[in-house]
Amino acid sequence: MKRIIWLLGISGTLVPSQIQASSEKPVTGRPNIVLIIADDLGYGELGCQGNPQIPTPNIDAIAKNGIRFTSGYVSAPNCSPSRAGIMTGKYQTRFGYENNPIGAKNDDPGYGLPTNQKTMADILHNNGYTTAVIGKWHLGGTAKFHPLRRGFDEFFGFLHEGHSYAYPTGKDVTSMYRRLTLPDGTKGRWIHGNTVYYTAMGYDEPPYDANNPILRGSQPVEENSYLTEAFTREAINFIDRKKDQPFFLEVAFNSVHSPLQAKNTDLAGLSGINDIQRRIFVGMLINMDHGIGQIVQKLKESGLEDNTIIIFLSDNGGPTIELTSSNAPLRGEKGNLYEGGIRIPFIIQWNGKIPAGGTFDKPVISLDILPTVAAAAGADTPKDIDGVNLLPYITGEKSNPPHQFLFWRQNGLTALRHGSWKIYNNKSNSLQPEWELYNLVDDISETNNLIKQFPDKFRELYTDWNELNEQMVDPLFQ
Repeated sequence: MKRIIWLLGISGTLVPSQIQASSEKPVTGRPNIVLIIADDLGYGELGCQGNPQIPTPNIDAIAKNGIRFTSGYVSAPNCSPSRAGIMTGKYQTRFGYENNPIGAKNDDPGYGLPTNQKTMADILHNNGYTTAVIGKWHLGGTAKFHPLRRGFDEFFGFLHEGHSYAYPTGKDVTSMYRRLTLPDGTKGRWIHGNTVYYTAMGYDEPPYDANNPILRGSQPVEENSYLTEAFTREAINFIDRKKDQPFFLEVAFNSVHSPLQAKNTDLAGLSGINDIQRRIFVGMLINMDHGIGQIVQKLKESGLEDNTIIIFLSDNGGPTIELTSSNAPLRGEKGNLYEGGIRIPFIIQWNGKIPAGGTFDKPVISLDILPTVAAAAGADTPKDIDGVNLLPYITGEKSNPPHQFLFWRQNGLTALRHGSWKIYNNKSNSLQPEWELYNLVDDISETNNLIKQFPDKFRELYTDWNELNEQMVDPLFQ
């Protein structure tokens, strides 16, 4: 008995001292990962993408210090399936997550990223990383799909496809809403103080906030800050609290997704932009760019910038009529599989580990993020994914293209890219497809359909597409 008490006494003195010693020593070696996802940001809207109208110095600085992918794609032309691809490293059509739940469908118990799919957060968390997602989730609005059950230690944000940035009556915000009919019974635009209505879309602004509160963990909170700034604040706070350990931080801004709401302080210097819709959009993007600058500055102040992989991309192309988005020089927009719907701004920075200020022109896809960060973190990469580790291609260790093919399918719309060639079916009725063929190196804007000139090339790509399509499963939901 005395020996047992003596041993318990030893364990009682050793364990706390070991815990104390480990908590005072920051973990070094493995890089932190900050994944920044913009929402509905068009290919042509950033300074580093060639836009002279909008000042985006902080996103441009990530490009200056890293690699910008000029042929960077997402796996779907809208939000939720694209994010499912990012989180799993797989074509989401492999597990039936083909479509985009909106509104009340977010609360359907069957709508969400299937729980048998391992996420990027799962992989990094199981490798010792602390993990957080801040902002938009949109991968299931019911309990079993909650971020805290998908590998994330912390969550601050909302679960559905969109959210107001500020209360509609906010005096320091100008808002523009879609309406079926204006208050005077006409069509067009109606401006009253800081509120603008417009009928160009032909329907009302969706009730984004219905049953969709801002959550900390799973508990609703009242948030009075402009939402982009609230997400920036929470990201900075997370970095400050977790700077002594490797972390994975996903900052999923809902900017520049509708509703169109910009702070008046961000609009003050934009009087040269005459169109109020475009002016609000630009103000929203400027505010997000400023927030990204604050996050990067916090990494610098914490001594973490050189040991942090920073990734920036949009979840899909921009919706032109709704947001005035520029996808230039690309054809198409959010919701279709022309380049404007799926080719997006895509940048990676890792100081001292990848070249700075360059571009990478071979096609890559957002599915590549998971294996890239897993390799950098020393984590095992799942064998059944479609993404590839981009690091050896970025550094020049490998010179061949990372992908032989890139594949897309949604609601009957289908596409495949192989080298410089792309085929696209623009008809959702799969019984009456209308295929198009483009050479993207010669015709990035997809203006010259070459299917009649090169029928053999089309048949070759169609055979490749069909082989990949047979590996996919039917959609889980519509």
